[in-house]
Amino acid sequence: MKHYLQFNDLDANEYAYLFERAALIKKKFKSYEKHHPLVDRTLAMIFEKASTRTRVSFEAGMYQLGGSVVHLTTGDSQLGRAEPIEDSAKVISRMVDLVMIRTFEQTKIERFAEHSRVPVINGLTNEFHPCQILADIFTFLEHRGMDSQGKPDLACLAGKTVAWVGDGNNMANTWLQAAELLDFKVHVSTPRGYEIDEKMAVGAGGTSAGSYQFFSNPLDACKDADLVTTDVWTSMGYEAENEARKKAFADWCVDPEMMAAARPEALFMHCLPAHRGEEVTAEVIDGPQSVVWEEAENRMHVQKALMEYLLLGRIA
Repeated sequence: MKHYLQFNDLDANEYAYLFERAALIKKKFKSYEKHHPLVDRTLAMIFEKASTRTRVSFEAGMYQLGGSVVHLTTGDSQLGRAEPIEDSAKVISRMVDLVMIRTFEQTKIERFAEHSRVPVINGLTNEFHPCQILADIFTFLEHRGMDSQGKPDLACLAGKTVAWVGDGNNMANTWLQAAELLDFKVHVSTPRGYEIDEKMAVGAGGTSAGSYQFFSNPLDACKDADLVTTDVWTSMGYEAENEARKKAFADWCVDPEMMAAARPEALFMHCLPAHRGEEVTAEVIDGPQSVVWEEAENRMHVQKALMEYLLLGRIA
């Protein structure tokens, strides 16, 4: 049994398989072809952080795989409050086949997984957001990394550069893990005081020294990048810092000048929701280099491939 709590919980060969399956599953979806490998399987979704894209992508995805969904909010589950997390895990995992949790501290989902009888997926924590980076990389491969047979080719990532502009948050942490594992580079630019905690970003995966470079000037980080990406300045749970963050991040708005510093064929991504005029200008997010809508849709397709893999393993 495998859990998916951080990006480095899987290896490069597993990701190559997942991206190929995601491409096939997406093709079937677009052709209105049924794909029901998870008939009679149930996914429990536990939300301690509110969500739009995570709920829709997992819930619609599980139904499209032929399964069913149980949706639990903070009031329904109360992880670690109404009863110990360990007890909740033991009970819930006896009733369902798969659990997705979107919560605050990473330690919560780790404690749940330790006592779960079924695979657990990280739908987002303060520290990591592996499903989003899974979708982002798949989206990049769709646009810039397909082989002659129309299949995603992980080898196309080698030597590529991702520019991360903004907060050193869960997304940035996960990009570092992905870069170390899949052999590309990340240029990070954050305001002082909002840097990445590299130890947290790398986790058990080793050192990211060869895949990560910091730039104090965001324009320099974007130079010759193949992908420019960002996130909101104030992530969920940090709303009290909103005004201070607006001041600190004023120069970290991805604008046409930053995109012009990147490679001519560079893509722009944002995990959404976006605040035009803050972390990105309307010209960029609504411009020709932006693939944010495909990126958002691809959350569903890669998560379908992930759920299928965690429950059934490799399908020949």
